[in-house]
Amino acid sequence: MKRALPLLVPASLLAAAPVAARDSLGVFDSWGAFSDASPRRCFAIAEPVRPGRAAGWRPFASIATWPGQAARNQLHIRLSRERDPRARVTLSVGERRFELVAGNADAWAPDTRTDAAVVAAIRSGRSMSVETLGKGGQPFADVYPLRGAATAIDAATLGCARR
Repeated sequence: MKRALPLLVPASLLAAAPVAARDSLGVFDSWGAFSDASPRRCFAIAEPVRPGRAAGWRPFASIATWPGQAARNQLHIRLSRERDPRARVTLSVGERRFELVAGNADAWAPDTRTDAAVVAAIRSGRSMSVETLGKGGQPFADVYPLRGAATAIDAATLGCARR
């Protein structure tokens, strides 16, 4: 199955910037749910607790549904800084560990089965972290509280099901 294009919009900009086709579906603790009309997509999104961000972008974690591509609950992570291209990216939720596929500063689940397992872990977890090595070899982790995540994911799923 072809993967949907990654969502590249940080949470803070979603709430603050007026975007013609973007609808807010709700804010649930530190997670928000939004929908876009074109291309049709709905997503839950959050920023890490302490975004040790590099200049030029803001980190986030999102779970998106793309009805036109029959894609549901796809994970997308924007790291807080560029990673070493040789470094693995690992997402941890409680005892569960998931190896992600990654570009310079973005990471995704390798397949739909992993997406589903990540979302299931998020639903029952308290926090998640994404760990890798930065360009200079220094380890870093982006940490996300998960309170409100399940509700935001549900709101995004329902938001796309309504139309």
